[in-house]
Amino acid sequence: MTLLRAMFHLAIERSYARVGLVGLGFAAVFMTIGVRLVYLAAFPETDNSDKRVAAAATTAIRPDIVDRNGEILATDIRTVSVFAEPRNIADKDEAVELLTAVLPGLNANDLRTKLSARLASTGKEKGFVWVKREITPKQQAEVHRLGIPGIGFLPDHKRVYPNGVAAAHILGVTNLDNVGIAGIEKYIDRQGNKALNEFGLVAKQTDLQPVQLSIDLRAQFALRDELAWGVEHFSAKAAAGMILDVTTGEVIALASLPDFDPNDPADALNPDRINRMNVGVYEMGSTFKAMTLAMALDSGKYNVNSTFDTRGGVLNWGRQKIHEYHGTNRVITMPEVFTHSSNIGSAKMALGIGVPGHKAFLKKMGLTDRMRTELPESAEPIVPSRWTEINTITIAFGHGLAVAPIQAAAAVAAITNGGNLMVPTFLKTTEADALAKATRVLKPETSEAMRFIMRLNAVEGSAKKASIPLYYVGGKTGTAEKVIHGRYVKNRLFTTFMAASPMNKPKYLFVTIMDEPQAVAAESGTYATAAWNSGVVTGRVIERVAPILGLPPQFDPPAKPFPLMVKLGAYHATQVDGR
Repeated sequence: MTLLRAMFHLAIERSYARVGLVGLGFAAVFMTIGVRLVYLAAFPETDNSDKRVAAAATTAIRPDIVDRNGEILATDIRTVSVFAEPRNIADKDEAVELLTAVLPGLNANDLRTKLSARLASTGKEKGFVWVKREITPKQQAEVHRLGIPGIGFLPDHKRVYPNGVAAAHILGVTNLDNVGIAGIEKYIDRQGNKALNEFGLVAKQTDLQPVQLSIDLRAQFALRDELAWGVEHFSAKAAAGMILDVTTGEVIALASLPDFDPNDPADALNPDRINRMNVGVYEMGSTFKAMTLAMALDSGKYNVNSTFDTRGGVLNWGRQKIHEYHGTNRVITMPEVFTHSSNIGSAKMALGIGVPGHKAFLKKMGLTDRMRTELPESAEPIVPSRWTEINTITIAFGHGLAVAPIQAAAAVAAITNGGNLMVPTFLKTTEADALAKATRVLKPETSEAMRFIMRLNAVEGSAKKASIPLYYVGGKTGTAEKVIHGRYVKNRLFTTFMAASPMNKPKYLFVTIMDEPQAVAAESGTYATAAWNSGVVTGRVIERVAPILGLPPQFDPPAKPFPLMVKLGAYHATQVDGR
């Protein structure tokens, strides 16, 4: 027994050395691995870094984009992409031949060049190149069956837009790495989605909250459809339109034609495909008279009963002559300046306010600075470098200052909603939140006067074409000659129509612009001014969209819609009802 204990005791003592030796071996192995990992982190191998970067790029995951009612506007689908490791492909010509046979659209010469490319730093073949992004399951199976060493697959995400061209300019597009490069898609990445993906904090799409827009998909389809009709019917070069909730600043619909399909955005960069509401800048014509009248009324220097002498039909200012388009050749009231679209009356109002006051008012209304919305695309207004009295005269009736139509729409919305300027938003919001961010720019009394005048224009002025029965519409036309090579061209028109409904308590503003519409002889003879094209399209939009948006028809005239105007005895105030 003593002998056995001695034997085992000696064995244990002898094992200490062996255990220590094994331990040192493991320590050396782990230290070597640790040093290697640190080295690779500090000095990544050039030929593998491309693969790691590319693999990371395929993992970008994006949230769904939905309309105000929860309808999907944009979503991700899982897909795969094919890559190659050129140094592991023995016969590159054979690989090119096999791959181009099963992957349509691959260019054999381009692929051969990719597979033969070498790193400039080392002269070695590249460790990673893309073969084709976002392939179908059938194509994946066919490539897999080829069994080419050095060809593999990486998981990927493809952005899809189920409604095609609908809301294309709002949604924007993503690139092959699923990174937003325009529209709301770019806005989403600017809000942190790109960073979340880069830090690996997003594992699946359900980890991200859907982005809910203010857009109503039903209204969006209807607006685009009517614009397309207008382009064809009036042989216009282009058209655009929007529907704005004047109580919240929400953009309910926005379209610009010609547009593009974000699922296949090859032609999105064509200069003709711009978002004309946000990126185009135009002289808005007589719609600017709404600003001029609002400025005059809000200043206190004029009231709704002020009169303006337009006899003679010409205002001489130095060497400049300001003419009326449809002159009355008499003294007219302020509402008549609007309904007869008097250039002379508008000019006299603006001169009465003066150049500094005019500039200050337009700045307050957001018309002389770039307007920023969630859409990254925006345009800087074209403002006179030297603003003199003649500039104030022409800008008073819509010439000499070019703005993005969405800016003009926001200003008109403020005129109708009680005087609160709201920057248009493409995100769903509430009236309380919108009012908290709004800026008061007009007195409520000024807003009532302008609503009355806009309604009067639909009863007996140029807005009759959009005066859809039962919706108590009011609005203003605008026709501007385009500037080509520094000169106004009479037969190249840019027309605008803005209409709000219902004018006793406005909810929506409808805007239509048309680029170079042509006269339809059977309808307007030789006239191609706004009332005959943009006005017609706006009326069709209101008639079609109002029921969709839940805008109730008013079968009876609203009771006392403009009490202050009646009290002041304004021109035709008692006649402006819902009939």
